[in-house]
Amino acid sequence: MQRVCIQFVLLTAAVIGLSFASSRLWGGKPEGLTDRGPLVVEDTMTVAQFGQHNELPPALLKKVFDLKSPADSQKSITAFGMSNEEIGRKTEGLLALHAEHGSKNWVKILVKFSLWLAFLASVFVLMVRRRVTARNRKWLLLTAVAIFGVALGSDPSPMGTVKDAIVLLGARGVIFPPRLIAFGVFLLLVVFANKFICSWGCQLGTLQDLVFRLNREKQDRKNSTRQFKTPFAVSNSVRIAFFGAIIVFAFFWATDIVESVDPFKVFKPQTLGLGGAAFVGAVLILSLFTWRPWCHLFCPFGLVGWAAEKISVFKIHVDYHKCVACGACEKACPSTVMGAILKRDRAIPDCFACGTCLETCPAEAISLKAGKRSEPPAGKFALDIVETETSTVKQRPSKDKGEN
Repeated sequence: MQRVCIQFVLLTAAVIGLSFASSRLWGGKPEGLTDRGPLVVEDTMTVAQFGQHNELPPALLKKVFDLKSPADSQKSITAFGMSNEEIGRKTEGLLALHAEHGSKNWVKILVKFSLWLAFLASVFVLMVRRRVTARNRKWLLLTAVAIFGVALGSDPSPMGTVKDAIVLLGARGVIFPPRLIAFGVFLLLVVFANKFICSWGCQLGTLQDLVFRLNREKQDRKNSTRQFKTPFAVSNSVRIAFFGAIIVFAFFWATDIVESVDPFKVFKPQTLGLGGAAFVGAVLILSLFTWRPWCHLFCPFGLVGWAAEKISVFKIHVDYHKCVACGACEKACPSTVMGAILKRDRAIPDCFACGTCLETCPAEAISLKAGKRSEPPAGKFALDIVETETSTVKQRPSKDKGEN
């Protein structure tokens, strides 16, 4: 445990320190929604006066009032058939879009998406060939954290494409088209290969995974200390409730409830307040003992991705002709998902295609491939029932023998 603690402290310090330096070099967008104060809209104003009083750029005024010529800017704002409330809402929405667009480093975003696609393609090939092992898994995760988090920052992220879209729509009534495009790309990656963007591309997901692997034994089949596997019914219920809260607060109070505790800010640490730092620290410490707590309990994209992975083209399959029903894959799996995939006796939780099951299976019966999963033959895992019944008999009180 001492070794684990030292490695955890060194990793966390390196991520925070290097991210601080990197984010200072890149600059970045202001956190949260920009509050300009209330717009001043009066019937006596011309379009030009409305723009000057509220410090609005001419291009935005042109969109608000659909101006056809420069002379239209001298017309009264009442001449365009909109009420003051409509003018205010339309202006606020366009201001929000203008601020979103201006706050993005489009060069960095293009570089990040290009590297995402290249890196994920490489890992996909390794997964299909069963080349993701305990030896190289940590290096792959560390590479993802270093590139997509430390070097390229907290934004964009899979979570942001869902959470920020909901908040902007609820608070300002507009949709930022580039964010929808990013969401579509991420969703396609989920559908192509079982939640691949979450498993190997998401900067926070890979950081949690890397922290978790610090507390695993050398073969990466069990934790060095006790591990907690949260039942899927519990974790998904919490995640659904949290997703609902994001929507309610965004639409009723124009509030982003994630902003102050956003764990992605570990890659932009100067924006973390005391409460946010405490929450991020708790998530990372919890990651030592339970796999990807933010992903399973809170992430809105994680919830959407869980639904989308049901139609993934490439996913984890079990060849029941080869399977010897030893249960090694289920025991080594960081979550409860492999047991559900193996036995098909309950709802299948999030599968992050981490590859642990592929390496662990002694019969090479597990693979990442395309197609529909097959059902286990009847009685394939009957031994589990027999063992359970045998264990129950052995645990009966000794007084039964005396009664017999």
